[in-house]
Amino acid sequence: MEVIGAVAGILVFIVVVIALLIMASCIKIVPQAQAMVVERLGAYETTWGVGIHFKTPIIKRVAKRVTLKEQVVDFAPQPVITKDNVTMRIDTVVFFQITDPKLFAYGVENPIMAIENLTATTLRNIIGELELDQTLTSREVINTKMRASLDIATDPWGIKVNRVELKNIIPPAAIQDAMEKQMKAERERRESILRAEGEKKSTILVAEGKKESAILDAEAEKQAAILRAEAEKEKKIKEAEGQAEAILKVQQANAEGLRMLKEANADATVIQLKSLEAFAKAADGKATKIIIPSEIQNFSGLVKSIAEVAKDQ
Repeated sequence: MEVIGAVAGILVFIVVVIALLIMASCIKIVPQAQAMVVERLGAYETTWGVGIHFKTPIIKRVAKRVTLKEQVVDFAPQPVITKDNVTMRIDTVVFFQITDPKLFAYGVENPIMAIENLTATTLRNIIGELELDQTLTSREVINTKMRASLDIATDPWGIKVNRVELKNIIPPAAIQDAMEKQMKAERERRESILRAEGEKKSTILVAEGKKESAILDAEAEKQAAILRAEAEKEKKIKEAEGQAEAILKVQQANAEGLRMLKEANADATVIQLKSLEAFAKAADGKATKIIIPSEIQNFSGLVKSIAEVAKDQ
């Protein structure tokens, strides 16, 4: 009886543990940015969002966990042919997001592989309408066309394509060499243009410098000539003033001498000699007019003559 009781206790314990495990498995917590697709007896029943949920054991099950965050898939380079029959390799990056978990779970068997194949097909169709030069310079146009085509094609799968980027465009080796040579020639051309422009600017600066220097030299020479002319003019004025002052002083001295002779009652002979000396000195100056009275012995006539000479000076 004790053995039977022990076995029964063990069985009860096992049943309780199993019941607890079953109950625990029926409690589901859906984290943020995720969803769960729930089936009832193999058929789709509902989609659980964020939060805690309870399901019926055995009857219901979680068929698929879906991530609602944006995902990035980098596909391997795909061979494509351009309109002018140039084969190149292009690898693409697709950014997509699951918008309908039910369609994503039941719409296609392998969604990532389906997107990759669809991307390759769409890329070949678009590149086939473009030539090589257009392919290399129209990345934005290609990206826009591919995003629009993929978004429409993946909509029945519950997938929204947000963006498509051409990661690398790899042309054939011969074309790569030609492109590198062309780029090198373009760089050399730009370098030559920049060098020529620099030399041109340098020549202009040198010419402007010489022009400015010539203008300054001419201005300096002009100022020097003006100063020399003013100095010469001042010199002549000073010389003329000096000569006039000297003559005036001589005449004043002669007049003073005659006055003193007159006051001293000098005889006529002495006065005549002094008068002749005065006229001789006056004649040596710059006077152009000399009046000699008819009676040189007349003192009043002498005084008049001296006055006329002084007036002219």
